[in-house]
Amino acid sequence: MKAAPIHKLLLVVLLALVISACANLETSSYRRLSGEPYLWQGIAFYEEGNYRAASRRLLFALEEGLTIPDRVQAHKYLAFIACVSGRQLTCREEFSIALKLDPKFELDEAESGHPIWGPVFRSAKAANPGRT
Repeated sequence: MKAAPIHKLLLVVLLALVISACANLETSSYRRLSGEPYLWQGIAFYEEGNYRAASRRLLFALEEGLTIPDRVQAHKYLAFIACVSGRQLTCREEFSIALKLDPKFELDEAESGHPIWGPVFRSAKAANPGRT
């Protein structure tokens, strides 16, 4: 008769161990390297005119995890790359994503005056329901 409480105690201890192992497994699967170094590499490739490498790095940065402001920057540069590559629809989609992440997002003066992506950005901004 005294064996039942010991079995219950062992079961509780075993259950606690399993739960803590699952909790550690769950949190460790969400720990990812920051995508920030890839973001800066992507911007550097963009500035060098290597748009293919820039695009790959920026997409990888987004996959690895970025803060919202960094995600906005990644999508801005992906938009620039799409625009200069003649893919205006993709350019607008990237700007739209950036604006959904940050409805107050603006291009700086030099960027907004660009003849290719300036009008695309203004169009995306006008269509963004969260604009202020």
